[in-house]
Amino acid sequence: MTPVKITETVLRDGHQSLIATRMKTSEMQPILEKMDSVGYHAMEVWGGATFDASLRFLNENPWDRLRLIRKHVKNTKLQMLLRGQNLLGYKNYPDDVVKEFVKHAVFNGIDIIRTFDALNDLRNIETAILATKKEGAHAQAAISYTVSPVHTIESFIVLAKDMVSMGADSICIKDMSGLLTPFTAYELVKGLKASVEVPIEVHSHCTSGLADMTYLKSIEAGVDIIDTAISPFALGTSQPATEAMVAMLNETDRKTGIDLNILNEVAEHFAPMRERALETGLMDPKILGMDINTLVYQVPGGMLSNLVSQLKLQNALDKYADVLKEVPRVREDLGYPPLVTPTSQIIGTQAVLNVITGERYKMVPNEVKAYVKGMYGKPAVPIKDEIIKKIIGNEEVITCRPADLLKPMLEEKEKEIGMYIENPEDVLTYALFPQVALDFFKLRMAEKYRIDNTVGSQEENVYPI
Repeated sequence: MTPVKITETVLRDGHQSLIATRMKTSEMQPILEKMDSVGYHAMEVWGGATFDASLRFLNENPWDRLRLIRKHVKNTKLQMLLRGQNLLGYKNYPDDVVKEFVKHAVFNGIDIIRTFDALNDLRNIETAILATKKEGAHAQAAISYTVSPVHTIESFIVLAKDMVSMGADSICIKDMSGLLTPFTAYELVKGLKASVEVPIEVHSHCTSGLADMTYLKSIEAGVDIIDTAISPFALGTSQPATEAMVAMLNETDRKTGIDLNILNEVAEHFAPMRERALETGLMDPKILGMDINTLVYQVPGGMLSNLVSQLKLQNALDKYADVLKEVPRVREDLGYPPLVTPTSQIIGTQAVLNVITGERYKMVPNEVKAYVKGMYGKPAVPIKDEIIKKIIGNEEVITCRPADLLKPMLEEKEKEIGMYIENPEDVLTYALFPQVALDFFKLRMAEKYRIDNTVGSQEENVYPI
């Protein structure tokens, strides 16, 4: 039997899930070479929310982080998470941005790009998949796993076949909410292994308390790769612990070959970070336990905290239970989208508004209107005419690929920030997050030059440092 391969998530999803993506590059650097010696299949180090958070909260250039990690990790594949046509943002971007972004991600060190679409609309991942293959990287297509009357094992197998036909080099079952139950996982993995000839990877979260058992049944069904996080950043809303999975597999004929002693050294590096995060409140103890609401309402952990935040702002936290009940109703109305960025925010916000206003769809955000118009893609089930009319009136619903309506934008963006450009990736950063990027560029420029207004006249005297 072939060994089970391990993708380590601590440098991306582990800290994204537990400390709001606040791990600094400087905190990662000392352990990178040790992690490179572990024998992981891959290290997930980039993408998801890390790009935005690096700029917005840490004053770090995410491209510099990637280059630094690549410099220290010479033997292990580096992996990133990409939201298809959304890239690392929250809306669709034109094809020129997608192609150029993938090109630079691979050039700067990414070996595996995991691409998903919140609606499992393959039109939204095709450009990224083909661009990944063109650049010589491994194109992994991810199934956004969810539970509904129309999402069945058979439907996911058909989806995987279409992904492979499109060019996917492997398939990931992306269970962002911890909804994948152990015996369903067994049947799904078994079905995928019998239907496609590419490696199958499973990615889950411990939010519902099922992920460890789900991994075990997936392994019994023949899964090739599992995603885990080193123990200080595992469990809760993160992934199962790497050490526990390795120890469990050591008693099977699919042992990983990974040395637990080396994993312990890695864990010892991250343990103080966990303690500091707990002391400062950056890691909320609430997210470390099991939340049954995940299974009852199919709401991922991150979405739960967002709902609480929205209700606090409205001074309506007493409506929390009502909002949780409203989420599945809105989801059904809007065609059973999987709840993952950006659809989780779209569904959640509408559920909050429905409850607070006391009338369903009395207030509708622009993002919900755009979703109903088809601007995010095609839902699994057509939205009923009465819901469409209530939300967008007589406006037209598009049937084409949403990105077909977008004009190329890179050339225009380059002109807008000409004076701030220090490397080609800056244009891509600005295209994704214009205001956040501009603030970062201005701060970077200010740090590069000392401005002295106290000497001589009122004019600014600039001294390079």
